[in-house]
Amino acid sequence: MQRKTQQFVHRLNQWRMQKISNRNFLVILAVIVGVIGGLAAAALKGLTHSIAAFLQDDVQGQYKYYLYLFFPLIGILLSVLYVRRFIRKGTFEHGMTPIIYAISRKSSRIQSHNIYSQIITSALTVGFGGSAGLEAPIAYSGSAIGANAGRFFGLNYREVTMLLACGAAAGIAGAFNSPVAGMIFAIEILLPEFSIPAFIPLLMAAATASVVSRLVYSEPLFHLVTEDWVFHALFFYVLLAVIIGGFSIYFAKVSTWAKAVFARITNPYQKVGISGISLGILIFLFPALYGEGYLAIQQILDGRMDALLANSIFADYRHIGVLIVVYAVITVFAKSLAALVTLNSGGNGGVFGPSLVMGGLLGFAFSYGINLTGWIELNVANFVVAGMAAALSGIMHAPLTAIFLIAEITGGYALMVPLMLVTAISYLINRAALRYSIYTKVLAEQGDLLTHEDKDRTVLSMMKLRYVLERNFTILRPDERPADRRHDIIHTKRNIFPVVDTDGKLLGIIYSERLFEILLGESPEKEGKTMRQLAEKPMDIISLDANMEAVMQKMNREDIWILPVVDGSGNYMGFVSKSAVFNKYRALLMRQGAYLE
Repeated sequence: MQRKTQQFVHRLNQWRMQKISNRNFLVILAVIVGVIGGLAAAALKGLTHSIAAFLQDDVQGQYKYYLYLFFPLIGILLSVLYVRRFIRKGTFEHGMTPIIYAISRKSSRIQSHNIYSQIITSALTVGFGGSAGLEAPIAYSGSAIGANAGRFFGLNYREVTMLLACGAAAGIAGAFNSPVAGMIFAIEILLPEFSIPAFIPLLMAAATASVVSRLVYSEPLFHLVTEDWVFHALFFYVLLAVIIGGFSIYFAKVSTWAKAVFARITNPYQKVGISGISLGILIFLFPALYGEGYLAIQQILDGRMDALLANSIFADYRHIGVLIVVYAVITVFAKSLAALVTLNSGGNGGVFGPSLVMGGLLGFAFSYGINLTGWIELNVANFVVAGMAAALSGIMHAPLTAIFLIAEITGGYALMVPLMLVTAISYLINRAALRYSIYTKVLAEQGDLLTHEDKDRTVLSMMKLRYVLERNFTILRPDERPADRRHDIIHTKRNIFPVVDTDGKLLGIIYSERLFEILLGESPEKEGKTMRQLAEKPMDIISLDANMEAVMQKMNREDIWILPVVDGSGNYMGFVSKSAVFNKYRALLMRQGAYLE
């Protein structure tokens, strides 16, 4: 069966290469990826909202909030059980970071199970109240659709990467019914260096996904609510952007702390228990944390300023304006903790949605609080929208995505100037303190991030020592004498010989010039010496797991062209030479050039 499939694909590829140009075929595949990505987005939204509606509509009365204590625990547990039961042969990751890593270090390969496993686990997590967003899972699912479509048709790295980005764009476009934002998201996050032709497949994928998603699941994320901005409010937009820029730095640092805390818990079910109980308590106190949290934002946009308190156990105080502001601010920080607990405990989701909610709540607390002073009357809905854009820009380092996403999903094109202002300020504040976004920080620290600011370092970080290792050297044994290996020494193409004992340990090296002197009788005093006695200690020894940047620094510092490589136990593995590194370097530069075309 597999052979017949391979033969069919081969014949199909031969036909399409004769009839359709590669560029046109890429556009066709982008449309197909867009259709499937749009269906996946609709399926994820529909499944998640169905689970949430079932739980919320069937649970009424005075015990409703008490039952919320257990829903997140159940959702995360089901997600963990699914992964451990059905994804045994592969790995399961969530968020945008693994997608960026796949582009940088895995030739844009994404395991096919992510097409459906991301949808199932995130629907369980968020539908049962996990405080996370659906955007990262659907982008991951879309990326898997695009990458595997490219692999199926035997496309090259550049084309597979483009289809991967098309899938991510389709996912975001389908999730938000926002094709422009989906396209810009793919460019800003996944394809930071791009050319104009890249727009065409991305446009087709994003537009197709948006149409398909709207046909299947037409419920908008937010209703049109914004009004035109006024000049005297610009100062307050700037002030809000500064506040949210500072908050985005806090969120990034808390995110790092949360990952470290949960990494110390090795038992997955212990993680589920701790996180489930913690989330249950937080949602009991702050119902707006349940699921994505967009409902609370929409209620505020509709003018229900007391909605946060009205839906909580503190409903009796919903008429006190100051308490509404304080409660909204506390809810923001609670949301940050709830989202990070959800994502680091086995639940599946992303920080995309929580960023929007936290920014919207900060915009609400800021503008509503200013209005309570009586100094000035600010349009609360406008500031909620601006806060969402500022938070997304600062946390994700994606100001263009923030501008067009918020403008599309809220009808806020009239707010384009304030949106541009707050996204730029928030981004600059976060970038001044943190060079990398929440998505790329870990990859940058590990040397796995593909950047174009330092091309040499980036290309070296993409190399693995085992791929440039040379093994075709003649191995000499310590008890042998030069005459014993005359034929091998004379006919070898290498000028260096490793001396290795029977256990595989590297004892030293001998250069061919020294052995030739002995074999030609120019050093008769050394003819009876063994290889152990003739061997010399190499100037340095490289470990097999060494970073290639460190290897090249070592070679340049000591002006060495070739060095032996050993594993963690000191066993001889081969040699690494500058020539092999340079050849690999050229190959990777060509690959990067293809990626940017």
